[in-house]
Formats: sequence, structure tokens, C-alpha cells
Amino acid sequence: MENKYSIILGNLGNTCDRFCKSYKTNPSSARMLELAAENMPYIGGVELVGTWDIRPDNAKEMKKRLDGYGLECASIIPDTFGDSDYGKGSVSSTDPAVRRKALDYLRSMCEVALQVDCRIVNLWMAQDGYDYLLTADYDREREWMTEAIRALASEFPSLKIALEYKPKEPRNFSYHARMADTILAAQETGCRNVGVTIDTGHGFVGGENVAESIVLAKRAGDRLFHMHFNDNHGCWDDDMIVSSVHMTTYIEMMFWLRKTGYDGWLSMDQYPYREDAIGAISESLHWIKKYETIVDERYDEIERLIGLNDAVETSRFLRSLLK
Repeated sequence: MENKYSIILGNLGNTCDRFCKSYKTNPSSARMLELAAENMPYIGGVELVGTWDIRPDNAKEMKKRLDGYGLECASIIPDTFGDSDYGKGSVSSTDPAVRRKALDYLRSMCEVALQVDCRIVNLWMAQDGYDYLLTADYDREREWMTEAIRALASEFPSLKIALEYKPKEPRNFSYHARMADTILAAQETGCRNVGVTIDTGHGFVGGENVAESIVLAKRAGDRLFHMHFNDNHGCWDDDMIVSSVHMTTYIEMMFWLRKTGYDGWLSMDQYPYREDAIGAISESLHWIKKYETIVDERYDEIERLIGLNDAVETSRFLRSLLK
């Protein structure tokens, strides 16, 4: 099986947190694209974040640069998280002017996606949620989100609108928090071109078995549109190198991606705050490629083990991989 690999372009530069404004020099988007093309193994595409990397005024230039490096735009990630106007919600804001602004911006990024021949718009609605109890109308605000996403999907039927979920951060509670509520959000739009992005680290923080989440998206009608890979210790979205913590999890995950027929991008989404970015992201790519090879070479054996439902036999298999 030949998968498609990509990275989020900003992973090569934007490294800051609430304690330190920058851990390293932040290159321009043009320089990061050059670094990606010259140094990243296996990739055929990059994801571009709106405002950071791509805007209506530079879309043609960015498309030319991508073509020059032989790279595709794997997805557009609109920036509905970095504008202070969205601090209490973008398309779920109680202020109708903010909701209009957010929807107009999302429309403009869908237009940009078409200009650069990108077919996935990845919506991480990071500010759409709440922090305190007795401050949010969960029903009404979710409905505003549904209406906005339905409008985008209906107006841009050739695009896949992929909803990326994450339990918390920057809000204490996110409206798109886990696979189940995000699948529901996609289905409530009534649009077949609305689906889900799984970020493995977000799933780990949410206590999910990501392999099972892959199956849930399949059972919901092939709603898995996109994949982001990274790792963490399960308590925070640390954006670590793939396999820093989870190994068996990734083998099972790659098995179920193949078994369910997923044919989308496998995209690295990690922010190496203190590590060399090229080295850290390359390691993640190598790890995913390694798991792909294991699944390809031992698919029938893995399928047999699942059918056996014998933890001892599964343990022996996993130990054999370390020889």
C-alpha cells in the first residue's frame, strides 16, 4: 500500500507557548517550503495555515512555489484561533457580527483552496467552546456552528470540509472534542462532504483508542477525511515525535487505516519547541513509514491475531518485531 505523506508547513518554524515567545528563529513561509522540499522524506504535500502561510493576496504565488517543488497543498487550515475577535468563539460567538466575520473568512479560505488545487479544508475550531459553567448555551452555539459548516459545504461542494477535534486548549471545553460528538456535528449538517480529521495526539488526550475512532468514522459513512500524526503522554497536546510514547497503538492504527480503505493524506502535525525541527519531523515520517511497512508485510498475521483474541499471542507477535 502506497500512502500519501505531508507535513504542516508551520511545524518547521512557529514554536512558542504562553511562557516563551519563541524558542528559535521563525523562518518565512517561503523558506519553510524550501526546507520541506529539500529535507523531508516521503512527502508529496504540505498543509498551509491561513494567515500564517496563505491568504487571498498570496495564493497565486504560493501555488507557483508548490508547483516548482513538485508538492501539492494537502489541506488549508483556516486561522480561526489567532484573532482576538474570536476569543469567545468564531462561528459560535454570541455576537452576530463576529459570526459573520468568521464565516466570511472561512469562505475566503475555501476560495483560496480552490485556487491552489487543494481539496481539503481542515477546520480546527479551537476557540469554539467554553471555559466556565453556566456561561454557554450549548444547544444554540452548536447550532450556529452547524449552520456555518453547512453553508460552507453547500457553497463549495467540490471541497471536503474536515472537522478536527480536540478535547481542550485553548478553551477548557471544545465543542468538537472527540470522535463521537464530531461525527454527530458532521452528520447534522446533512452534507456528505463534511467529515472528520483525526489528530492522534488529540485522541490520546481525549482517552480514545484512535484505531477504534478510525472504525467509527468508517461506520458513520466514510467520514474520515484527514489524519494528523504526533505523540504525547496522554494528558496534554505535547506534539512530540511519533512513537515517543505509543508504539503498539500506531501499529494497530495503521492496520485499521488500511483495512477501512483510508486513502487520504498522512500528515505530520508536531511542534518541536526545543528540538531540531527537520530532524524531529523526519523521525515522525520515518516511524509512520516503518509502521506502514510492518502492516504491509504482516497484514494477514495481524488480522489473524485480532481474530484469535489472545493477548499472549499478540504479545509474542509484538516482541518478534523487536528482533
